[in-house]
Amino acid sequence: MGILICMAVLWVLWLVSPKRRRRWLIQPLAVVVISLLLFTSDVFINLLTSGLTATLPTDSGDRVDTIVVLGRGEQARPERMAVAWSLWQEERASNIFLSGMLDAQAMAKVLKEEYGIPPAALAGEECSQTTEENALFTSAVLRDKGTKNILLVTDARHMLRSRSVFQSMGFEVVPHIIPPDLESLGKRERWRRLLREYVGMADYKLTGKLRMRSPEELDNPPQEIKSKLTEWKCINKVNRELAR
Repeated sequence: MGILICMAVLWVLWLVSPKRRRRWLIQPLAVVVISLLLFTSDVFINLLTSGLTATLPTDSGDRVDTIVVLGRGEQARPERMAVAWSLWQEERASNIFLSGMLDAQAMAKVLKEEYGIPPAALAGEECSQTTEENALFTSAVLRDKGTKNILLVTDARHMLRSRSVFQSMGFEVVPHIIPPDLESLGKRERWRRLLREYVGMADYKLTGKLRMRSPEELDNPPQEIKSKLTEWKCINKVNRELAR
């Protein structure tokens, strides 16, 4: 309906405008309006979504060392915890690692108290505030435990960047995509979130966040990461919650 209204308005403007104005006013306006309509259409949004998932391999179903669940805010927690519990029940791994400031501790509590997962099977860090930090802190904790392959749990639009940066930390990553979370959102919000993810992916590539780390770098995490793990006590917070 919106497309028809815009096209009708442009057509009326074309008819009532003097010929000398059509070239420098109506035609450029028509190009802008049609472009905006195209780029915000369901077809284009679906293409953007496919662009973030088309190259991802499907979950192989193989057993891994650890299930890693990335936090993405309070609204995203219920689905992630349900998926984590399901994967643990399927014995995809013997433990679950939760990553994300304000998310890890809250998810650990629910997985322990409501889903009945033993505290010994749960761990996490509550330092990370970005996708890169998810990978940096997770690597700093799990590498010492000999973790090499992980089952990575996050949503569809976030998976490509997440998998790429975790691979750059030396992990073998099996992606497990949570069912699409965009359908319940309005078109404008869907467009905004997809655009943000494309910008984030471009930023990570251009700034070297996706470069492969050397074994020496992996064995010696950046001092900032080690300091935060100690000073912020982000692992202890999760451990205290599990010990209650």
